Amino acid sequence: MNRPTDVGGLPRPPLALVGHRPEDRPGPRRPRDATPEETSPPPSATPSRSEPAAGAVPPGSDETRLAAELRERTADLQRLKAEFDNYRRRIHRDRLAVGQIAVVNVLERLLPVLDAVAEAAAQGEVTGGFRRVTRILEAELTSLGLESVGAEGELFDPTVHEAMTYTPVDRAGHATCTTVLRQGYRVGDRLLRPAQVAVTGEPPAAR
Repeated sequence: MNRPTDVGGLPRPPLALVGHRPEDRPGPRRPRDATPEETSPPPSATPSRSEPAAGAVPPGSDETRLAAELRERTADLQRLKAEFDNYRRRIHRDRLAVGQIAVVNVLERLLPVLDAVAEAAAQGEVTGGFRRVTRILEAELTSLGLESVGAEGELFDPTVHEAMTYTPVDRAGHATCTTVLRQGYRVGDRLLRPAQVAVTGEPPAAR
């Protein structure tokens, strides 16, 4: 028996086929000549040109940091150089002081020898080869910085002279060393021993 193709005069829709492609399914279709819409990221994902991105280094920050480090290292080097210069000057000064102390100790031991030579010369016993030896000895001691202190006619100075006798003389003026009883010596600014002298000066004022 044949199945009627229409009921009530209306055409019957065809049966849907299983397995059709999605584009064959009913629904609004896009024209083939239409271009696909370009996708754009959401506004929050696009970085603003007016604000730097997170973690970005502002222009010139590296140069500023390097300049600050350079100034710091330069200051450190200058401080180290100043400390080294002070250390070198202190070491040089200490070496000179130690050397001077050693020379002073040796010269102090030789003062009795010089006293004996001066006494022999006063008695006329420094002659011949002995005179040559004394001259060499005096030259070597002078090269070490030894200087004699005290001479006849000098004004009396209590810092370098030791008055053994005092002879008052009217209108004598300032106290004067008239006789050197024992020679004094010094090395630079250091006095090894004062000169023992006889002093002449005005009579002490009556109280």
